[in-house]
Amino acid sequence: MTSARTPHGLTHHRADVNGTSLHYVSAGADGSPILLVHGFPESWWAFHKLIPLLAATHRVFAVDLRGFGDSDSGPGAYDSATSAADLHYLIAHLDVGPVHLTGQDISGATVFRLATMYPEQVRSLTAIEMGLPGFGLEALADVTHGGAWHIGALAAPGVPELLLAGREKEFLDRYAFSSMAAVPQAIGDTDIEEFSRGYRRSGGWRGATGLYRSMLQEGSEIRKLAESPGLHQPVLAVGAGGGPFTCNTMSQAASTAISHVQLANVGHYVALEAPEELAAAMLSFVDSVDQVSPSSSARS
Repeated sequence: MTSARTPHGLTHHRADVNGTSLHYVSAGADGSPILLVHGFPESWWAFHKLIPLLAATHRVFAVDLRGFGDSDSGPGAYDSATSAADLHYLIAHLDVGPVHLTGQDISGATVFRLATMYPEQVRSLTAIEMGLPGFGLEALADVTHGGAWHIGALAAPGVPELLLAGREKEFLDRYAFSSMAAVPQAIGDTDIEEFSRGYRRSGGWRGATGLYRSMLQEGSEIRKLAESPGLHQPVLAVGAGGGPFTCNTMSQAASTAISHVQLANVGHYVALEAPEELAAAMLSFVDSVDQVSPSSSARS
């Protein structure tokens, strides 16, 4: 069941693609399309403050990856390759490509696969607080060198259901968001409840566990994709709480020079903590890409 908490001008939809049913929201009637892809422990709701700012001049779509939010969470594959294929079919279903693709956090491998394997569907890539397997992301699971314990816990079969079932809200509130956010009151009770209800569903941890397992296994494959066919679209790297990590990652992984924005006094959850600053950076980047090839952005 989709949440009743819906910003004005935004509508909910479903798309049956690639053997699953994806929930997504849309807003805006004009301008080149932007597709927003959330990270962990999130859903499309991570962008609910950002969407109206972008939708004033662009068509905007924000999807729940399979196993997250209100997208289906039944038995099946939940790795990044499957999620990338889902997005490929979703863009075809929407008939809006090429899109300005935006990914953050653990969706990195998913959007990178989409951009490299289906370049005709991706006009640009904005990476927000995002790493990639094969380019140092795995190190974040190394607790002996300051890594995060939750990565290994989420990747371990059955452990999230064993430890977190019935404690979803407490985990998100008292650990995930409180430990990585830097802007007081930016993430409130409404946000915590909206995110946690997705994990309370039957199979609600499948999306997260699938992407974290992928992260620890797919480094060599992501590096091969970076080499061939490569990432050739314009790239914007947005760093915040993670410092230069996103910029350093995308500078290595992209086949062309990248643009970079570093936001001060902002934590990991940029779209929730600093939506106006993020929107300004994204719109400047996206509009500059559109100006180079305006015919590609004129499609309605």
